[in-house]
Amino acid sequence: MARLTELFKIIKSLSQQEKAELVAFLSNEGKASAKCESGFNSIKSTVTCPHCHSNHYVKNGLRNSIQRFICKDCKQSFTSRTNTITEHSQKTYETWCKYLECMMNGFTVRRSAEICGINKDTAFIWRHKILDALQNMASDVKLDGIVEADETFFALSFKGNHKKSTSFVMPREAHKRGNDIHTRGLSHEQVCVPCGVNGNGLSVARISNLGKIGTKDLDFAFKNQIANDSIVCCDGATAYKEFANSRNIDLVQLKSGKSKNGNFHVQHINAYHSVLKTWITRFHGVATKYLNNYLVWNNFVNYAPETYTEKKNIFESFVFTTSKTILCKDVPLRNPVPTRLNLAA
Repeated sequence: MARLTELFKIIKSLSQQEKAELVAFLSNEGKASAKCESGFNSIKSTVTCPHCHSNHYVKNGLRNSIQRFICKDCKQSFTSRTNTITEHSQKTYETWCKYLECMMNGFTVRRSAEICGINKDTAFIWRHKILDALQNMASDVKLDGIVEADETFFALSFKGNHKKSTSFVMPREAHKRGNDIHTRGLSHEQVCVPCGVNGNGLSVARISNLGKIGTKDLDFAFKNQIANDSIVCCDGATAYKEFANSRNIDLVQLKSGKSKNGNFHVQHINAYHSVLKTWITRFHGVATKYLNNYLVWNNFVNYAPETYTEKKNIFESFVFTTSKTILCKDVPLRNPVPTRLNLAA
């Protein structure tokens, strides 16, 4: 109250011209805020009620420049942000769009924070809120036609500051830079990521296990995302043969040291792995618990066939409308090693 009293005194001391300038400034700020919120409001035309998923709703007035709606079926009130990753966010639609553009360009957390005028910790949380939402899109991908499949490996990483964590206990001694893996060959120090791509620019990649891959690991990684009428082309690993037989999928396995057999080859998946490795390197390594998010990020930004503008529009529309609410405090609490066995435990 004392602050308001002081503010009123300052306003009274202003000249008529200064008061007019203040009124104009506040008016423009209000219009800018309403304009920014109109971005969220305009998106709502493609969304159903977040409570009952009905599309029978009408406008229900404004609150803080935000359009509210009321559902005719369940009678619940909601806004364009309800049950989305932007719910409870104090930032504008313009700031969110700017941040999404940073993600489309693969910018680091610090650079994105500087561009958007937000804290770097906020930028990190936003990154994973957005990528968690993008997982919904990735789960709907269906690979058909000729599918090239192969696994790649990343060093098991517990990157991050765990000194203040109350839920995480470091399972081993910290590794110094340049000494990420201490065991020769495939071992439980390496995270296995089965990947699949087809000729249409669709891709699937997911953490499955530590070390050598098995049939159950392939089932977990690819789930039902490879069509039964497709042809899988891969190397001679036994796990792929058992995987294909269990799903009645045609399989072409290349002999060791060969990358091509007639019209069948693994050149696309090899190129995919090269781009993926470069993508992960630009972030100076990725904690294993966040790796799945970086995989879908790479699949969308670097591998999807659409143009940059098309992908940007798809990205904005999907992220702002998908029903995915993640609390900030829950982002760092995910399983440190999200493998098939750990997630099933």
